[in-house]
Amino acid sequence: MSGFDRNFWLKPNGLAALALLGGVLYFLLTEHKAHFIYALPYLILLLCPVIHVVMHRRHGSHDGADHSPDRPDSTGGE
Repeated sequence: MSGFDRNFWLKPNGLAALALLGGVLYFLLTEHKAHFIYALPYLILLLCPVIHVVMHRRHGSHDGADHSPDRPDSTGGE
């Protein structure tokens, strides 16, 4: 296992975490709606780097590529 269980959110601890997050979001939106709406553009901008990191993590490592100079070019060059 690579450190993170994909089924975490379906287990009791994951469901409790989702319920807690839902409650926090509910009270945040109902009690501080004006503050949240003014901060929304900044929150969207702050979300961009997070999405960038998450999406690039799925590319995997490029360390296995063979970059040796004696390997012929596969593009048909030389």
